[in-house]
Amino acid sequence: MAPLRRMGRPGLIGMAARTAVVAGTATAVSGNVARRQQNRANEQNEAQAYEQQQAYEQQQAAMAPPPAAAPAATDTVGQIQRLAELKAQGLLSEEEFTAAKAKLLG
Repeated sequence: MAPLRRMGRPGLIGMAARTAVVAGTATAVSGNVARRQQNRANEQNEAQAYEQQQAYEQQQAAMAPPPAAAPAATDTVGQIQRLAELKAQGLLSEEEFTAAKAKLLG
């Protein structure tokens, strides 16, 4: 003979099983929601950090002193005067002086 099955409300074991399924589903769903919210917050924080870094770099670039002007490499008059002094001291011959002066004048 087959055991008699009760009709109507579920028994204690059935209720416990149903409760476990509902609780497990709720936990899984809330975990997914929390993870998604955390990922969104992380993305927003990264975007804000990037924007702050860009603003900081722009501010630093604006505050940086302009590059120093290169010394006048073609201070022709001064260089010719130095060559004349070297010639007067006897360190340069007339030909060397003329060649160097021609080189400076282009």
